[in-house]
Amino acid sequence: MLILQNISYQHENKNLLFQNISFTINNHDKAALVGNNGVGKSTVLKIIAGELLPFSGQLNLNAKPYFVPQLFGQFNDLTIVEALHIKDKIKSLKAILEGDVSEENLELLNDDWTIEERCQEALSYWKLQNLDLNQKMETLSGGQKTKVFLAGIMIHEPELVLLDEPSNHLDFEGRTLLYDFIKSTSSSLLIVSHDRTLLNILNKTLEMSKNGISVYGGNYDFYSEQKKIENNALEQDVQSKEKALRKAKEKERETIERQNKLDSRGKKKQEKSGVARIMMNTLRNKAENSSSKIKDVHTEKITSISDDLRQLRSSLPAIDQMKFGFNATVFHKGKILFKADEINYSYENQVLWKENLSFEILSGDRLVLKGSNGSGKTTLIKIILGKLNPKLGNIQSLNKKAIYIDQDYSLLDNNLNVYQQAQVFNDSGLEEHEIKMRLNRFLFSQNDWDKPCDALSGGERMRLMLCCLTISNESPDIIILDEPTNNLDIQNIEILTAAINEYQGTLIVVSHDQLFLEQINIEKEILL
Repeated sequence: MLILQNISYQHENKNLLFQNISFTINNHDKAALVGNNGVGKSTVLKIIAGELLPFSGQLNLNAKPYFVPQLFGQFNDLTIVEALHIKDKIKSLKAILEGDVSEENLELLNDDWTIEERCQEALSYWKLQNLDLNQKMETLSGGQKTKVFLAGIMIHEPELVLLDEPSNHLDFEGRTLLYDFIKSTSSSLLIVSHDRTLLNILNKTLEMSKNGISVYGGNYDFYSEQKKIENNALEQDVQSKEKALRKAKEKERETIERQNKLDSRGKKKQEKSGVARIMMNTLRNKAENSSSKIKDVHTEKITSISDDLRQLRSSLPAIDQMKFGFNATVFHKGKILFKADEINYSYENQVLWKENLSFEILSGDRLVLKGSNGSGKTTLIKIILGKLNPKLGNIQSLNKKAIYIDQDYSLLDNNLNVYQQAQVFNDSGLEEHEIKMRLNRFLFSQNDWDKPCDALSGGERMRLMLCCLTISNESPDIIILDEPTNNLDIQNIEILTAAINEYQGTLIVVSHDQLFLEQINIEKEILL
């Protein structure tokens, strides 16, 4: 079906993105391609789809792939039928049915007499039956654009399907439809995704890293278990190397001390025996050369062990290198932080919610805010944050410090660099070296401190946001997270999950990632 052999790719600026990527997708395989952001997963899909040419290597493909990209802005000027490449077929079919049985129309239709029925079935499956096929793509939401391209799979019936983050813009209903489709389709699939629910219904996992591709014959849970075993072995190797390094340094110290004692004793004996000065200099030079050789031998051994240790440590998962330290909130668990009594909001004299809302948010609560697009989630968040007042009903709010973190982490100031941004949250007067230690803890090395915030990836922005929260002397009473996992790879989702689980304050989350919600121990929900 698909074979990649030693594929390499370099950017236009000649920087090498990856090299020697090799793997195979067989008939009916349903495979995940996972790896950290920036490793080149989307580029691999584009190479297979024919949108990019590899720098070197060989691609063998016996079926035309159907590609659902992650971003759809390039299709905004097209109609739905143009984006799906079915305009000519549908136009030819209609012409033939109206009596224009020309050779050109027959050739364009290519005996695809069921194209209209498949379009209707596909749009109906994805709940898009109300769309006009001649509608411009720019008029659709992100979720609708994704569904249009997913509908194209049913329309074109390809043998190989490439999906790049297909669940990113889908709500709960859309994700459920996607999961059911993946389970039932007979097409071969290669999917780039950080949606672990989706990854768990696939039967093969390909991990892409700087070292190439590693193949795991199972779903994401199987892959995770295997990675734990590998990481435990890696941790043991690190500890073993650390022990060997300590022993080598101790051995060097003992050997040099022993040699120095021998040299000192020999010098005293020579002085007592009246050895000539010229002979004394010769013997001293020999002793110094001997000490130098001994030192060189030990230095070489220590350097070798240190290099091995550095390489092993660089292979450790980033989450194992981080330390979180959120301060405790000032409120005791169960204290009422926010109370809404029969509230509602209105736009142009039209109430937003059919029924007025009444609820309480307690200190230590972990709740999810659910609702379809347009249900008023953003408005309710603004009311909780105190940025809007309800038009009906009453609210009581005790929270002094609430932080809203959206999927773009726009709380960060793009005009600042990494170090300057950390200083903004330094309300306890930490010294410069302490700020830089915190940044190091969150994987921002000295080379990153001057990097502008607008140049950071989604995962880097998330880590800087977490670092800033730990720098702040006052822990937030409430943290509101709005689709926090959308732009993160799996490693950074795990980092975020670990940080949230150390936070003891009140948490409100808007997310369609069910596994993420389970792992951060969501206990309540507000359904709009």
